[in-house]
Amino acid sequence: MKTKKTSRNSFNRFLPYLLHYPKEIFAAIILGIISGLTTVLMTYYMGKSVDTMIAIGEVDFSSLFHLIQLLAGILVITVISQWIIQRLGNRVSYLCVAELRKETFAHLNKLPLNYYDQTSHGNIVSRFTNDIDNISVACSAVFNQLFSGLSVVIISFFFMLKLSPILTAVVLVATPIIFLVNWIVATSSQKNFSAQQKIVGDISGYISEMVGNQKIVKAFQQEKVAQQQFEVFNQTLYVQGQKAQFSSSLTNPLSRFIDHLTYLSIGLVGGLLLLSGNELMTVGIISSFTIYSSQFSKPFIELSGITTQIQTALAGLDRTFEILNQPEEKVDGPHAVVLDNVSGKVVFNHVDFAYVPSKPLIQDFNLTALPGETIAIVGKTGAGKSTLVNLLMRFYDVDQGQISIDDHNITQVTRDSLRKNFGMVLQDTWLFDSTIRDNLTYGNPNASDEEIESAMKKAYIFDFVMRLPQGLDTLIGASGIKISEGQRQLMTIARTMISDPPMLILDEATSSVDTLTEKNIQDAFLQMMDGRTSFVIAHRLSTIKNADKILVMEQGAIVEIGSHNELIHKKDGYYHALYEAQFNNQA
Repeated sequence: MKTKKTSRNSFNRFLPYLLHYPKEIFAAIILGIISGLTTVLMTYYMGKSVDTMIAIGEVDFSSLFHLIQLLAGILVITVISQWIIQRLGNRVSYLCVAELRKETFAHLNKLPLNYYDQTSHGNIVSRFTNDIDNISVACSAVFNQLFSGLSVVIISFFFMLKLSPILTAVVLVATPIIFLVNWIVATSSQKNFSAQQKIVGDISGYISEMVGNQKIVKAFQQEKVAQQQFEVFNQTLYVQGQKAQFSSSLTNPLSRFIDHLTYLSIGLVGGLLLLSGNELMTVGIISSFTIYSSQFSKPFIELSGITTQIQTALAGLDRTFEILNQPEEKVDGPHAVVLDNVSGKVVFNHVDFAYVPSKPLIQDFNLTALPGETIAIVGKTGAGKSTLVNLLMRFYDVDQGQISIDDHNITQVTRDSLRKNFGMVLQDTWLFDSTIRDNLTYGNPNASDEEIESAMKKAYIFDFVMRLPQGLDTLIGASGIKISEGQRQLMTIARTMISDPPMLILDEATSSVDTLTEKNIQDAFLQMMDGRTSFVIAHRLSTIKNADKILVMEQGAIVEIGSHNELIHKKDGYYHALYEAQFNNQA
């Protein structure tokens, strides 16, 4: 019951997207009426032609030729009107689905980071591809049949009533049965289609994960495990898809069976009326009625033929609107200020935070970073190092306490201005499919060639880029050349240098480069960090010896704080033990 209600709500919510195109819909209604009228008239004149040919005596070829000409003209009008309706249907369906896709993507950009942390990326992509495409296909199919089909039903009913009320009654008994069968099967199988689309999303997420990490899979010889897991997903989709397709496929043969029974009934009743001497009944009328009954029930049968598409589309609508129903990241308050001319004083004041309320991570955290200071953060995996960055950038908001920059509570400044004042170089590199120039100027589109070259030289990628065929205009990514992980990281470092922010966040920023390059980049970082407040997360202690303060974190709390020289002399301290492990006990 919940699935039915959800699908109904999703359909009602989708209607305004269709109603954005009233001109196309109005034209389709007019053309649908014309198509319906010509279709019914064609059947009427076909009956007249039959009566003309079987008339007692000589056949009136003049009248027959006139009827054939009339039928040819009506056929041309019918074909043209239906072709235009199809074009209009395709236009409306693709335009409204494009609008839905655009709105959904815009909404994704407004969602908080925790949505992406908790949702499979492949599942999200599946909603943009499989689900929305299914909506478009079903929308086009229904649109192409709706207006002309409705017109045929109404007009053919009046023609049938005029020709023979008795045979009309026979048709009217059968049609509601067809509709009832369609409705029962559709409502009972909708949950199967919802489950099917969910599994399709799960498979997309799994494939995305496996393809993106294929090197790891091969390195650990986990191909068979990955294959087995995929086969579990695939078998589940097979079973669920079979249930959905089987239940949905019942509608069309059942509808046609009832429709064929109607043919037999019309022939039987019409034949009995003709043999009983009913003057109003002719062979032509019986011939017309068999076609009329088909035309009258055809929209319902065609609807049953696309039931699978409709139900898949409804499931896709449910999944798409699930994204649109996700709460957006809290908007900036009406009195939020723009953070500019930042000196770089950062204060954590009694900060508490937990990703899961029952599992607190950071408790009563206090820290003051003065303008221009370099704050290094070390600790075990899971100690809360990257969480501090998430809080500082307001990817997540603190549960208690506050973080301030230049005495401004960051919850009271605009997010855009807050994040614009930070340059980030992360361990996970991200470059998009475009030119090297576009990637380097991502944070500063107006950067000059001199600024770009200077940053590339400092990041030690200038020579590499200049050796490429098109230099800065060389395409990288799926449609361009492939570059190593180390080169990708160097490019992200250069990108941050070009954006020239007043504060920096470096999260294992040199983890993918060799030792010599790392030393050179450290010199570049020292230049870049000069006069800027910087937060450096690192496991390799050689990169943080010159930091003004080193925080040693454990379970979300600071267990040690001081300079390198201060902490190294604490013989029983965590930092001293970590340093000894890295430099004095190397094999």
